[in-house]
Amino acid sequence: MTYSYINNERRPVEVLVFRMDPAVVDEFIRVDHHVWTLGEALMPGLNTIPFLSKEVWLDDSRPGEVTLVFVWDTQEQWDIVGETSFQQELQRIFDSQFPHPVELISAPHEDSQFGIHRVSRFERDD
Repeated sequence: MTYSYINNERRPVEVLVFRMDPAVVDEFIRVDHHVWTLGEALMPGLNTIPFLSKEVWLDDSRPGEVTLVFVWDTQEQWDIVGETSFQQELQRIFDSQFPHPVELISAPHEDSQFGIHRVSRFERDD
């Protein structure tokens, strides 16, 4: 078995927690991927995907709750993608494709004034 260990990183982390009707979670994940994930990954003017990863987490003890976790390459890349008019356009597209109520219930990265970051990772090499 092999693994990799990377230390001394400083990668900004974004965490968003949403609540919705449990019946629409799969649809939310699908539309989120097509609109937000691909929209931000392929933002016009960027020559690379600005985040290293995006994960979607579900908690069976909290049906209808979806947690999105981004690890951004740099804060500068995150800031570029966060440009207001670009975000508003993605939100407009998302709202047109996902007509169900959804509530942002937590954004810990904002509570910490964007201080959450990844400093190391240990990964299994398959």
